[in-house]
Amino acid sequence: MILWLCLCWGFSLSAGQPDSELMARYLEEQLLADYSIAEQVALRVPRQAKFLQRLETRPRMSEFHVRATIISRYAFTTVSCTMVNSASEAREAVFEMQIPAAAFISNFTMSIGNKTYYGEVTGKEKKNSSDDKEKHKKPPSPTEGRENGYETFKASVFIPRKMQARFILHYEELLQRRLGKYEYTVSIRPQQLVGRLRVEVNILENSGIVSLEVPPLRNSKQKGNGKAEGDVSPPPSTVIGHTKTLAKVTFNPSVVEQTRIARNGILGDFIIRYDVNRELSVGDVQILNGYFVHYFAPTDLPPLPKNVVFVLDSSASMVGTKLKQTKEALFTILQDLRPEDHFNIIGFSNRIKVWQQDRLVPVTPNNIRDAKKYIHNMSPTGGTNINGALQTGAKLLNDYIAQNDIDARSVSLIIFLTDGRPTVGETQSSKILSNTKDAIRDKFCLFTIGIGNDVDHKLLERMALENCGMTRLFQEDEDAASHLKGFYDEIGTPLLSDIRIDYPEEDVEQVTQNFFPNYFNGSEIIIAGKLINHTSDKLHVEVTASNSKKYILLKTDVAIDLPSRNDIRGVPGLEDGKGHNNYIERAWSYLTIKELLNSRLKSDDSQEKDNLMEKAKSMALAYNFVTPFTVLKMKEAGLHSEPPQEEFISPSTDGIGEKVQSLQGHKAPPGIRRKQDKQRIKISKTSADGDPHFVIDFPASKFSVCFNIDGEPGDILRLVSDHKESGVTVNGQLIGAPAPPNGHKKHRTYFSTITILSNKPERSYLEITPRRVILDDGERLVLSCGRSAVVRSRSLEVSISAYSNITVTIRDSISFVILIHHYKKPAPYQRNHLGFYISNSKGLSSDSHGLLGQFLNHEVKLLQESLSTQRQEVGQKQTEVLKANPTNTLKVKGRLVPVVWKQRRIYNGQQEVDCWFAKNNADKLIDGSYKDYLASHPFDTGTSFGTINSL
Repeated sequence: MILWLCLCWGFSLSAGQPDSELMARYLEEQLLADYSIAEQVALRVPRQAKFLQRLETRPRMSEFHVRATIISRYAFTTVSCTMVNSASEAREAVFEMQIPAAAFISNFTMSIGNKTYYGEVTGKEKKNSSDDKEKHKKPPSPTEGRENGYETFKASVFIPRKMQARFILHYEELLQRRLGKYEYTVSIRPQQLVGRLRVEVNILENSGIVSLEVPPLRNSKQKGNGKAEGDVSPPPSTVIGHTKTLAKVTFNPSVVEQTRIARNGILGDFIIRYDVNRELSVGDVQILNGYFVHYFAPTDLPPLPKNVVFVLDSSASMVGTKLKQTKEALFTILQDLRPEDHFNIIGFSNRIKVWQQDRLVPVTPNNIRDAKKYIHNMSPTGGTNINGALQTGAKLLNDYIAQNDIDARSVSLIIFLTDGRPTVGETQSSKILSNTKDAIRDKFCLFTIGIGNDVDHKLLERMALENCGMTRLFQEDEDAASHLKGFYDEIGTPLLSDIRIDYPEEDVEQVTQNFFPNYFNGSEIIIAGKLINHTSDKLHVEVTASNSKKYILLKTDVAIDLPSRNDIRGVPGLEDGKGHNNYIERAWSYLTIKELLNSRLKSDDSQEKDNLMEKAKSMALAYNFVTPFTVLKMKEAGLHSEPPQEEFISPSTDGIGEKVQSLQGHKAPPGIRRKQDKQRIKISKTSADGDPHFVIDFPASKFSVCFNIDGEPGDILRLVSDHKESGVTVNGQLIGAPAPPNGHKKHRTYFSTITILSNKPERSYLEITPRRVILDDGERLVLSCGRSAVVRSRSLEVSISAYSNITVTIRDSISFVILIHHYKKPAPYQRNHLGFYISNSKGLSSDSHGLLGQFLNHEVKLLQESLSTQRQEVGQKQTEVLKANPTNTLKVKGRLVPVVWKQRRIYNGQQEVDCWFAKNNADKLIDGSYKDYLASHPFDTGTSFGTINSL
């Protein structure tokens, strides 16, 4: 009976509310009164009565609305909350919202009745007294604050009787790609059931949206996990719709649906995960209103080998669940190590115990088995010698790198885990930081993990930041095993090292960090800057990196005038975003401020720290961001507002979260920027291009010979065969096309694929088409012909000039140029095809063969008397002599070949060649007949007639 009266009281107070809310509350009443659940309701009467009693003494939340707009990974979020005081006296209302720690609050507004209060971002004054500190510093509890990268915004005000208050909070963040997905999270914890609750998220990604998913609501125990257990279906009432580049997701649960999720109004985190289309190129460069942002996240690259040392806390405080879960995670992580990796394990308490003394061991079944035994036998005891453990790990890794011939492009790293503060050995944080930095010396990266409430997160955070790593903090009661495994998955697959991204110095300024020691699979590198050359219509971009056995250079020019692509005005769902139109500029300011905060955290110089603080403060004020150096103040007295995590004010950890660290690398040293390669490609006349038309240049004889091959579609021609000596083979596959009208041929043929194979000093091959290049030297790499790029390994270099040509250099003594013929509107008899040119043949042996290769080290004589007196005259006079005797004879290896004078245009018609033409598929000119040069497959390396080999 008490329950029924309370519900009726709630109903009557809502008489002035819209019909939808009345209906929701009525449905809730009917649900609780339903006979089928009467027994459960009876059990819950005391708790429900207590809840309604609390509701009677505090304002009721009638509306909770979140609207977010994500444009190219940059998210604008607006939270609107309305609270109603139905009591007969003024009541205190508290608006509380968990937001990502990496986000910046950009605005806050509150209305009470007909009065509006605006938040104003101002610079934070230095604190001069402990009273001042107490006044401003009111951090939330650790559970509500720094846990897993979330902060709590809180504002409170007294609402007069029978009135309502509305809170509007704006914050912005740059989404980070983790494990191949961007994750946008909004906390839905109104602390009570809400009449109108709605979340609306609009996403615009010009690259194209892929893998969009909305998992079930995540509760606090799952926070930071990256993946939720049993992701099956979206929360009830979720609606998902999207096109190629736009997506809209809404979550609009009724009161009945809310009660089914959580009767206390703490629903959980609403999560959206997605990725965008991408390819191996310079990445996605977006330009708008004088600013640019560059997203680089290549895929389909082979992983680099790792040298990893696990440093694990086994002190007494790790007893119980923490050590048990750590062991479980390490068992799984060890199983995921690759055969090319090397590893070791260090356990530490007040003593340092190294599993394998003075070495790293390869990944073998026996070593993995023994490592698991070592971890299984670890027992918690003693204190915590953090400094000693890190010194031991760094020395172990440094000695291994110095004393072993490791792969120059392998990635070395330390993974350090602890649950406490230093209690043994060196215990001063500043000294530990200094010792660690001196020991590592920028040779590898340090990744830190903290478990529980007692960990010194500031120390772990700064250690990781100063040594190119990341940090993660997990709560003691969480599933640490899955967290540890998830963190390892983020850093366990390095794909590139020493990534450097350059733009012309005369075109850009204030560019964020552009050098990154490593790129891990599933992550993303982000750079932003300002354009200063307002006369240029394009921005040149170069990306250099190392990938396993290869050096990679990617180049492209990005058009600056792209209003139709990057201007979001008129996009459905994004019409009312005032700040959205300059999202690239705000992304640049966001990254720049984060970079200044990181730099200040790493600095030990007080003057430099002050300068960095002033720069960060100035930019934060310009863009209205609440940062560790700015504060949100309300214009009217009597209103208390508390920005996220005032504990960020501490100079040693100002606002630095692990989310940002992984986005940042290091500034590349000045003065070593690569100049743009403007050198023109050297092209010889010796080639096979067009239908196909062959040209062979004989420089010593000062004339050229040409011939045609009338092959069949699908034929694979041996162009160069020198597999036994230099190890090089080039084959070309023909594609058919109808013959032009009134022509003498029944069809045309062109080269659709050029395959270049090499087996010295190591096996590799290239497969080239008009659209892509596949390089495989044990690790497969796919490059687009539409993007300029350079890939360099020990003996091979591939340089792509977008939509123009591909230069292949082997051991600096053999060079081929493949011309790309691409038709925008091809005629029926035209096909996209390739042309093959030999630029340098010095590295080919005298025994090389093939339709072109057999002539590279042999001279041909022209049996024509009139030529002997004109031999020195090159140009017009010689051409006239040749014309005078249109029929002549060549002497080739003792064979006499009748030829006629002809003119040919090569290299896209840019060069005209005078040549002696051999008819009938080069009969008598080439060794054997045309059919002797047919390969059985593109990788056939046979060098003599009737012989078939494969690389």
